[in-house]
Amino acid sequence: MPRFLTLIRVIETDGPADGPSPELEQRMGALLEEITKAGVMLDTAGLAPTSEGTRVTWSDGKISYTDGPFTETKEVIGGYSLIQAKDKAEAVEWAKRFLELHEEYWTITAEVRQLVEG
Repeated sequence: MPRFLTLIRVIETDGPADGPSPELEQRMGALLEEITKAGVMLDTAGLAPTSEGTRVTWSDGKISYTDGPFTETKEVIGGYSLIQAKDKAEAVEWAKRFLELHEEYWTITAEVRQLVEG
């Protein structure tokens, strides 16, 4: 079965300062349990804020480093999941279900991409 990486893109400044609500965390936990029992979930995690990150860039034959936060970036990757699904339609459905758990004030994008394996 193909594997899919879902990148969860968020606007860091739009979420609640104290993180997801307890109700949202409970809904996420229930979905995570369901997708794991279905044998689909391979790995998932949230990411630390960009203020704790470093970008490493290769340009013109040189390496450069930029410590976060990355002010030029509005939308950032806030988390990911790696799943094994029968097809892209199933992977997109799981992403849709994850997004629908969130309260209306969240702005989140899920980018679903199949891993190229050879």
